[in-house]
Amino acid sequence: MALLTHLLLYPIKSCAGIAVRSATVLESGLFALGVHDREWMLVTEDGQFLTQREHPRMALVRPLPDGDRLRVHAPGMDPLVLPLAWDASAPKRTVKIWDDTVDAADCGDAAADWFSNALTTPCRLVRFHRDVVRPTSTKWTNGVEARTRFADGYPLLLIGQASLDDLNARLVAAGRTALQMDRFRPNLVVDGIDACEEDFLATLTIGDVEIRPVKPCARCPIPSIDQATGVPGPDPLDILQTYRANPRMDGAVCLGMNCIVTAGAGSELHLGQELTTEIAF
Repeated sequence: MALLTHLLLYPIKSCAGIAVRSATVLESGLFALGVHDREWMLVTEDGQFLTQREHPRMALVRPLPDGDRLRVHAPGMDPLVLPLAWDASAPKRTVKIWDDTVDAADCGDAAADWFSNALTTPCRLVRFHRDVVRPTSTKWTNGVEARTRFADGYPLLLIGQASLDDLNARLVAAGRTALQMDRFRPNLVVDGIDACEEDFLATLTIGDVEIRPVKPCARCPIPSIDQATGVPGPDPLDILQTYRANPRMDGAVCLGMNCIVTAGAGSELHLGQELTTEIAF
């Protein structure tokens, strides 16, 4: 029996995630506790997005929804409180995420100063603009249109628990330490399917929701960063390279699948839900 075992969203791109027991799945990703997945993002003064790749301390920035506010915590600092209500007067700022350039809402100087101190680098906080649609590439979706917010490219990332268990068995056999799932920053974790079976799924159905895995997730150095300490350690990419180099991705090391929502947007997902899968032939 395949089950949905984890639901996670990341209110601020590349900062700590929050685990929830239920979430609404939208075309643009998960929504829970008043916040969307990757609704906020940190950028340089010229609008280039920041991630743990360059700033591993972002793992220690923990956003926590609290009623009509988002409280953001970082070691040694008083929390930053952000209103969840949309501020129509917020100035627009043009930002760049990979190959996409979009307008975002600037969250102001106080937030910029707080995050600049937390990361010890100048930056600004922006919010995904409610008037913007950021379409995903249709190269991997067979022409099916979808959208996302500030995720790298697609609204959902799926990983099977068995895929991590398989990697950890290989790491331990090599004398290395097993890794937690949070290193790989999924939105959905599924138990009860074979290791890396998510690579071969045509669809995954949970209640009224149909999810289509479309693109293997090429891995960067973020899985080497301990999400509890923000400290980089041994990179698992060398072990993954021995069995997860994907010819469809020009040899990139992949684990997990980027997904789109093809039916049931607006429905609720709950931990423990059974799911059905269809293999792509």
